Amino acid sequence: MKNKFLLLGIALASLTACKTASAPMLVNVKTQKNISINNELKNDEEFVKFIEPYKQKLDKEMNQKISHTNVDLTKQGDNSNLGNLLADYTFEGGNEWIKTHLKQNVDAALINIGGIRTTIGKGDILLKNVFEVMPFENEVVIVKMKGADLPGLFEYYAKTQVNNPVSHLYIETNNGQVIKTLINGKAVDPAKDYYIATSDYLALGGDNMKFFAKGESIATGIKMRDLFIDYFKKSPEVVANSEVRLNFIGKK
Repeated sequence: MKNKFLLLGIALASLTACKTASAPMLVNVKTQKNISINNELKNDEEFVKFIEPYKQKLDKEMNQKISHTNVDLTKQGDNSNLGNLLADYTFEGGNEWIKTHLKQNVDAALINIGGIRTTIGKGDILLKNVFEVMPFENEVVIVKMKGADLPGLFEYYAKTQVNNPVSHLYIETNNGQVIKTLINGKAVDPAKDYYIATSDYLALGGDNMKFFAKGESIATGIKMRDLFIDYFKKSPEVVANSEVRLNFIGKK
């Protein structure tokens, strides 16, 4: 919209605010022509000229190459290569943080497929691609849970059979029943404390992941998108991983 409309509105508001209260007055209201907001409206040339240097700087930054992939990175399927990759990045970033701050190790990672908004095509991976994949400001949270409380996580997957990506986890179900679960290739120890890297959204029960409420959430302050960008930069050539981590036998 034109800047003059904005200035006019501010001026009218200021005049109204300065007046003292007075008795209601009857006024004639005339029907005016509606102005559609569409591509036919001309650009404010002065404003466009003002923002152009900033736009050029932003475009240059967003179009910088940060990695490369020889295959399409997609979110389709129960074990998508993009889902597995971002779950692995979440695991690695969370593990690095907890080793430094708490002298512990992350045991597994879990993210939601709905948080991955699009795919990355074969070829150069640009900075803007990561912003398109992860447009949200979610942060990495590590949830400390007792092994005895993890069946709630496994049952969630058995019930929903949704392809929410995992790392260092194996969940196998048959017709909606949990039949095999592993963390780091080992059976769950009910007495052990497990540290699971995830997002603040899921740790708070997003996507109905209420099982996290039984754990203790540990904030890292790490933006998930920043973490993904860092790990893409560390990997000049992305190696897609489509290993089976979620095995929904008899899935409808």
